[in-house]
Amino acid sequence: MSALPQTNPAEAATLLADLKKNIGSVPNMAKAMANSPALFKGWMGLSGALAGGVLSPAVRERLSLASAEYNRCSYCLSAQTFLGKNVTKLDGDEIERARHAESTDSHAAALLALSDAIARGRGSIDETTLKTARAGGVTDAEIAEVIGNLALNILTNYFNLVADTDNEFPLVTPHQHA
Repeated sequence: MSALPQTNPAEAATLLADLKKNIGSVPNMAKAMANSPALFKGWMGLSGALAGGVLSPAVRERLSLASAEYNRCSYCLSAQTFLGKNVTKLDGDEIERARHAESTDSHAAALLALSDAIARGRGSIDETTLKTARAGGVTDAEIAEVIGNLALNILTNYFNLVADTDNEFPLVTPHQHA
């Protein structure tokens, strides 16, 4: 997939310029996503809305790492590891744990376990999983946002896998799964 917008170059250029103004750079994923301004706007809208939600940036980063590992997206693992270290200040151990849907923080661990169960169950979970999450202090708002973040992360994982996005971050590869 070309990283240069094809369908509506003027609209794509405006969207990419706005992104650069907001975050200081334009990731290769955004350049490729701008092939569809509709998708780009949807990704930006959902990302922005969830950033204003109840889940902290560090929790959202952990959820992104777990999803990228589960979906075997090297681009996303690389980007999220970079952001985890440099933006949300997660240490290397916590980044590695997040890749396995685990955390030393008990509340983050409950959120990761819930997200992992939802992903592995393709949206279906049993009552015990939900009760366990609630016992871990997970609120209704957090449950809703875990699902929203999972949807956002699956979008970016699948997009980057299909687009074979050029990785501009230090390379992180998925672990080998049996």
